[in-house]
Amino acid sequence: MSPQMRTHPDVLKVRWEIYAAQKKWEAALDIATTLMELEPEKPLGWVHRSYCLHELKRTREARDNLVPVVDTFAASTTIRYNLACYECQLGNLPQAKKWLEAAFRIGDRKQMKLAALEDPDLEPLWKEIKSS
Repeated sequence: MSPQMRTHPDVLKVRWEIYAAQKKWEAALDIATTLMELEPEKPLGWVHRSYCLHELKRTREARDNLVPVVDTFAASTTIRYNLACYECQLGNLPQAKKWLEAAFRIGDRKQMKLAALEDPDLEPLWKEIKSS
């Protein structure tokens, strides 16, 4: 593969998936950061970067990466869902509930609720999610 193609966004997306599947989070973080820089107007790089940071136990940084762009990506359920996960893991349960409810409003509530009830990051909210 030519050096120019190695940094093409489509190639970076595939490379990120490979590194993430292998749980090579530092390498995946580098790729996500590059993707975010190449396509700042698209949410995927931002989401992938935060996910890597969270997996690297840098959850506060993961959250702080997404909060400034939440309004930029008004239709992104993933950003709001991930923010709920990060806030939950940081012990900010009221804020986690707000982000999760925002994700439910934008996306398919039933499908997202099922996913949330299997997501260990959201375990502190499972009782509330079940009753909502």
